[in-house]
Amino acid sequence: GLPMNTSKTPQKSLTRCRGMTLVEILVALLVLSIGLLGLAALQNTSLRFNTGAYYRTQATALAYDLTDRMRANREAALDGAYTVALQDPPPACNAIALDLGSVAEQDLAAWRNALACRIPQSTGAVETNGNEFTITVTWDSNLEDDDDFLGFEMTTAL
Repeated sequence: GLPMNTSKTPQKSLTRCRGMTLVEILVALLVLSIGLLGLAALQNTSLRFNTGAYYRTQATALAYDLTDRMRANREAALDGAYTVALQDPPPACNAIALDLGSVAEQDLAAWRNALACRIPQSTGAVETNGNEFTITVTWDSNLEDDDDFLGFEMTTAL
């Protein structure tokens, strides 16, 4: 058979397989933490974009809701009863006094309250030009920065 030198083989293998050093472990932890920070930033951006899409969806649905209310009360709408300017500061979510005044005033109060309840720091306006109505919804897209407002605008004819 083959001669085996058993006295040197175990010593060589023990000196080569000592395990990972502390520097290798720290580098691995650094790479892992950078990856986790990147993942957290990606999650934050995704959440922000999802929230923005939700607000745009709500603004669209509420603009169509007001359009349906104006079509149901067409004569008052054509007379300018639904024309209203943007409020500054935006109204708060408050269901009090929604059933006071004319049908148009009730519709506008309910619409503005729905805006305030569904989209934080939002307000709406309605402008008229003959039988064309422009409905505008604006909201603060970043509540920490006062200059960053987004909006949705829709024009329809009655």
